[in-house]
Amino acid sequence: MARILILVGTESGNAQMVADALKPVLVAAGHKVDVTDKAATVADLQSHEVFLVVCATHGSGDIPTNILPLAEALERGRPDLSGHRYGVVALGDMTYQDTFCGGGKQLDRVFALCRAKRLGERLEVDASSQPLPDEEALAWIESWKGLV
Repeated sequence: MARILILVGTESGNAQMVADALKPVLVAAGHKVDVTDKAATVADLQSHEVFLVVCATHGSGDIPTNILPLAEALERGRPDLSGHRYGVVALGDMTYQDTFCGGGKQLDRVFALCRAKRLGERLEVDASSQPLPDEEALAWIESWKGLV
C-alpha cells in the first residue's frame, strides 16, 4: 500500500475530473490517496511517497496557475525526491502541436530534475480526439498502478 498524492494542475476543470476518476481506482487497489490542487511547496509533498500529476496545458504550453508555484519551487530548490516515485497524465490539444501537453511535460521534467523515479510512460491525452480524458486515464492507470 502506497501513500499517493494526486497533484492537479487545472484551468477549466478537466484535470480535476480526471483526478476524481482515478482516485477510487487507486483506493480500491489498497492505496491511501489524497487529491489537491493547492500544493505549493516541497513540504506539501513530504507525507506521500508517490505523486500522480494530472496537468492541463493552457496558453502557449503553460503550466496552470494553481500548480505553477509548486513547479517553480521544485525547479528553484531541486529537492532530493529520489525516494519518491511519480506518474504524469498530461492534457493538451494536438491542434497546438508545438505546445501539445506542455504543462504536463514541464512538470515531468521538474520531477525528474529532483530525481524522483517516473513510473511507466507519461500519458498524453489529446482533447481534439478524446473529449473525455478520464476514459483514457482510467485505461492507463490499470497498468500504472501495478508499478506502485
